[in-house]
Amino acid sequence: MTGTMNATQELGAFLRVRRERLTPTDLGLPIRKQARRTPGLRREEVAELAGVSTDYIVRLEQGRGLRPSAEVLEALARALRLNLDETAYLFDLAQQRQPYADKPSTVPAPALAVLVEDLSPLPAMLVDHRYDILAWNREMTRLLVDFDELPPAQRNTMWLCLLHPGMRDFYADREQIIREGIADLRAAWAAHPEDQALADLVADFSARSPEFARAWAERDVRVRGRGRKRMNHPVAGLVAVDFEVLMPLQETDQRLIIYRAADAASQRALDRLAAADPS
Repeated sequence: MTGTMNATQELGAFLRVRRERLTPTDLGLPIRKQARRTPGLRREEVAELAGVSTDYIVRLEQGRGLRPSAEVLEALARALRLNLDETAYLFDLAQQRQPYADKPSTVPAPALAVLVEDLSPLPAMLVDHRYDILAWNREMTRLLVDFDELPPAQRNTMWLCLLHPGMRDFYADREQIIREGIADLRAAWAAHPEDQALADLVADFSARSPEFARAWAERDVRVRGRGRKRMNHPVAGLVAVDFEVLMPLQETDQRLIIYRAADAASQRALDRLAAADPS
């Protein structure tokens, strides 16, 4: 076993093994009378199902330096009945970016919604790729705003930062937070070209917020997984939090955002907010 994987050879071996695991019966193909010298489907059967030539399949399996397109990879994945993980592996081996087969989930996974609650007393929330807020705990509403009182269209972290009247001066580092958020949002926008709702959201922000329009035009791209925010809370005063962004394996378009106090004074402020009477 060598220490470095040859992706081209592994791609060929992976296709061959998956081909040999299938039978014509699995795919509803007619059984031919001539005997099969090798197990599984023949190369010509895979070629027919995938809409490519038999010679192309031969060269792929032999690792002869081909780099199939995303369209061919999708056709091969369908022909070989690959599951989602196997299809992703196939695309990685071919060094191709996999188009989204399904629309990204914009409803909270039940297990993640429960986890958000279980993270108390740490402020936590779950957002999707558009920054729509899908789930939150009480501590997060005490720190930011009461999301239950907002219309669903306004439960969006970028909308709150840009357009919510009460949060205009909320972030001490407002310009930096906006720029970083837009750089992250641009990455999601490019990854989901089929998402018209996201495109409409970007257009709306560009029309209503000069800050957004200027930063969006600069085309910065950066996805941040952690950092620090300083907040001018109307009750607790200056609160500094360190944030961590976690991406679940099963819901890769959703992100769990967790805040922790950055210093002792901020921890005391968060404790006061958590103990305050909501009325």
